[in-house]
Amino acid sequence: MNEPVSTFKLFGLTFDIGNMVSLVVVAAIVFFFIFALSRKLQIQPTKKQNVLEMIVEYTNGLSTNSLSAKNAKPYGLYAFVLFVFLFISNQLGLFLEVAYNGVTYVKSPTSNPVVTMTLAVMALGLAHFAGVSKLGFKGYFSSTYLKPFKLWLPLNIFEEFANFLTLGLRLFGNIFAGELLLGMVSNLVVTHGVVMVIPGFILGMAWVGFSIFIGTIQSLVFVILTFVYISQKIQPEE
Repeated sequence: MNEPVSTFKLFGLTFDIGNMVSLVVVAAIVFFFIFALSRKLQIQPTKKQNVLEMIVEYTNGLSTNSLSAKNAKPYGLYAFVLFVFLFISNQLGLFLEVAYNGVTYVKSPTSNPVVTMTLAVMALGLAHFAGVSKLGFKGYFSSTYLKPFKLWLPLNIFEEFANFLTLGLRLFGNIFAGELLLGMVSNLVVTHGVVMVIPGFILGMAWVGFSIFIGTIQSLVFVILTFVYISQKIQPEE
């Protein structure tokens, strides 16, 4: 958390170059991954087409589990892109890390709280927008903040803030901890020399496998919770 960063200011705002580079790398990987899978689609699907359709069907299922089929339809593409983006973001730092002069420019973007809290704002912002669009501002405000009683207003406001914190910090904590412990294993090998090469390699591979599993689960959890929050705003009667 205290590692040096490279920043620049624009219009009074401070931007982390490492975060920006990492996000661009993830966006490029997502683009080329989907581009490669979606070329030359056929009625008789190929192996790569099967992979793409499997991901699409699974993410569609995540949205329809929380929303009705009719309400979920506009969010199918969002669920697909969000899951793929989070999955690659969570895994990037396990396989690719680029540092220069002590500053890390490429790592998992989701190991930075600024990125995960921004994603949480986007997810909850979409949920509130969906609520206003579906119910109108009066209906949205009443169902979100004045149920079950009007006196619940302060508690409901606090709940919205808590949802924001837990959604962002849960993702950050899991990914940051995974990369931190992997770094500790690598340092253990460096500091103890040849005697720790084999044990360190075995431990490192085991932790990478576990981190891939955790990163995948956290991608799913983030997407599922996003649609749970959307359902709470547009389907309050349920």
